[in-house]
Amino acid sequence: MPSFVDRVVLHLAAGAGGHGCVSVHREKFKPLGGPDGGNGGRGGDIVLVVDPNTTTLLDYHRSPHRKARNGAPGEGDNRSGADGADIVLPVPDGTLVSTRDGEELVDLVGAGTRFVVAKGGNGGLGNAALASKRRRAPGFALLGEPGDTLDVVLELKSVADVGLVGFPSAGKSSLIAAISSARPKIADYPFTTLTPNLGVVEAGDVRYTVADVPGLIEGASEGRGLGHEFLRHVERCKALVHVVDGATMEPGRDPLSDIDVIEAELEKHGGLDDRPRMVALNKIDVPDARELVDLVRADIEARGWRVFPVSAATHEGLRELTFAMGELVAAARAAAPPPEATRLVLRPTAVDDSGFTVTNEGERFRVRGVKPERWIRQTDFTNDEAVGFLADRLAKLGVEDALIKAGAQAGDEVVIGGEDAVIFDWEPSIHAGSELLGPRGTDPRLQ
Repeated sequence: MPSFVDRVVLHLAAGAGGHGCVSVHREKFKPLGGPDGGNGGRGGDIVLVVDPNTTTLLDYHRSPHRKARNGAPGEGDNRSGADGADIVLPVPDGTLVSTRDGEELVDLVGAGTRFVVAKGGNGGLGNAALASKRRRAPGFALLGEPGDTLDVVLELKSVADVGLVGFPSAGKSSLIAAISSARPKIADYPFTTLTPNLGVVEAGDVRYTVADVPGLIEGASEGRGLGHEFLRHVERCKALVHVVDGATMEPGRDPLSDIDVIEAELEKHGGLDDRPRMVALNKIDVPDARELVDLVRADIEARGWRVFPVSAATHEGLRELTFAMGELVAAARAAAPPPEATRLVLRPTAVDDSGFTVTNEGERFRVRGVKPERWIRQTDFTNDEAVGFLADRLAKLGVEDALIKAGAQAGDEVVIGGEDAVIFDWEPSIHAGSELLGPRGTDPRLQ
């Protein structure tokens, strides 16, 4: 079982709303005191919240299915059902939420940031709320709506100021351990670092975080080695530091070629061209590495990058490196625009927008729209009065007139909705009008 997970697929189901209640108030000498059925409770939401104490998505890797509680049904005596409890899921800072198709939903950055990823269904109205002058004692109630059901992808992108990149065993873990209190695993073999490590560094008045990203190799962006899985962790970094092994004995390796290979992989990953770079020539405690500094410094500085000979073992040159990284971070923070306050974008529906569409599909007519589809979900089709109430609502909305204009004839098949559609044979003789109602729970138009 992995100890660090930075990408998971969550299967979410928000709570369904409770059904409304059908009830008539009864007491001594007052057997028919009017409708008193309460409304159903609202289903629970599923909320993602950035928690500074959460650093991995491991919990969701182990249990990816999450379901919120349903709302309770309404009761008599005008008692509404209880709302379903929300589920709050803590996620690390820097979590990107998207659909399985890759559509980005939200980028969660900043402690306490909240996002309702799955919304609970509304509770159904009880017959007390449905009563009117013409329908004094409704014999039906509305059903609660189902909550959102969806799969989302959570992808962790570490929020670090500086990213250390380089070949395996270049000394990145040793370097971050030397300049911060982080204690990553260190050993003399490739791919010691299997997860990104974060360390906090103080350089004068500047306090910043450094990410030790697992070693990259040629072809990492195409899936070779381990680095391709963690390239996303350098996307948020304000600066990149090439950690180069100056004492490697591998044939064909030298500081310039190592930098070129890493730069090629970063370019293939994309989105990092604007990050300032600097180079840390590590392991200068080895004589050959110290001599190599003078040979490659001019070529590296010709690219516009500063070069810092350092030794993670003896801490030589680390003070200069940390202050230089602090200068880059401070400059990036000063140049960054101030954070904008959260804004709500209101898009009011046009005045002449009926809120639905009628499409002639040849053998049938399909009605699509938020209101008609919602009303379908709320209707108890075992109750004729509820079906008659639905017909009244659709006719008042203008669906019947739109079907006539589209060429629908009596007996034609009409579909309302998409995948969970309701199909019925259309009878244009069913008109709106509560005056046609018979006994509670029935509708003469459907007899």
